[in-house]
Amino acid sequence: MRKRALRGANIFDGTTLHAGKSVLLDGAIVRGIVSPGEIPADFDIVELDGGTLLPGFVDLQVNGGGGVMFNDVTSPDGVAAIAEAHATTGTRALLPTLITDTPAKTRAAVDAVADAIRRGVPGILGIHLEGPHLSLARKGAHDPSLIRPMEEEDAAFLCAAAGRLPNLMVTVAPENVTTAQIARLTEAGVIVSLGHTDCDLAAAEAAFSAGARCVTHLFNAMSQMGNREPGLVGATLATPGISAGLIADGIHVHAASIRVALSSKRPPGSIFLVTDAMSTVGSDIAEFTLNGRRVIRRDGRLTLADGTLAGADLDFPTAILVLVERVGVAVGTALAMATSAPASVLRDARGFGAIRKDAPWNGIHLDGMGRYRDLAWI
Repeated sequence: MRKRALRGANIFDGTTLHAGKSVLLDGAIVRGIVSPGEIPADFDIVELDGGTLLPGFVDLQVNGGGGVMFNDVTSPDGVAAIAEAHATTGTRALLPTLITDTPAKTRAAVDAVADAIRRGVPGILGIHLEGPHLSLARKGAHDPSLIRPMEEEDAAFLCAAAGRLPNLMVTVAPENVTTAQIARLTEAGVIVSLGHTDCDLAAAEAAFSAGARCVTHLFNAMSQMGNREPGLVGATLATPGISAGLIADGIHVHAASIRVALSSKRPPGSIFLVTDAMSTVGSDIAEFTLNGRRVIRRDGRLTLADGTLAGADLDFPTAILVLVERVGVAVGTALAMATSAPASVLRDARGFGAIRKDAPWNGIHLDGMGRYRDLAWI
């Protein structure tokens, strides 16, 4: 196997940003991050023109890509098409995300992801089921006719699915699940995330105590923080150990709100980036359908006919630029929010989210402008 030393770019290993060093690759295996004088003589030097080498992005909320919506093409081929589209933007690992749908579609989605993993589709880490056990009051673009309480059959299915997959994330609202159900799911290995909810502080804290440890797209489709009722936003920012996804497209959340959230959560890695991407990533389509409703793509927004935001027209390089240039986040922190931070939420990250010695290489290159660059040429 060819031995290469990649140099000429900064290196972010998932936690630390290194300058003036090289990554050693022995075939597809990382042999270390070393200083110039430590490059072995039998390694070929590959010069990069600046930018940053870093772990491939990890996205825990991906509804579609490449012109495909997971809800519409709920098959291993659909999963593969979505993963391929996101790979062109630097995402190397993801959770295909099913938006609120029927029980039959939910079962098909779990089967599709399990089959895709068995077939070796690159980067598929499990599945994210966003609904249907949400709040009608905070439904967003979810079909209200499909939102419902969690029943015994639902809970049993989810517990069994968690045993079939490396990771199963489920977004629920306390209005439509009980704390006993949350505890049962958590014990079975489900990553329970709160979202699309109008719950108050007490209900959020009860759900956290029962085992929920994540929040879906912080600030969006949830009870906001007020002076007398902190809501889910306040509960998330005030509760240690709770992680939260964030859509940093400059549309879903104001830069000042992101600054407040990042200053409130310690460590900063407890807030991670998601794209909440729809079928538009890796595609030039101008519109698509979601549960039979038209979604329009215009000026970086995806909306239903009534103006309701319907996912995001976003990739991670863009989100990182928003964090750095508009919010004022340090580069290393922004990169962690797209790599090691989401990986830390998972039950099994399968080695993604970090560059580690003697581990498989899953890295990517961002140029000096923050744009994704394919490393296939090396």
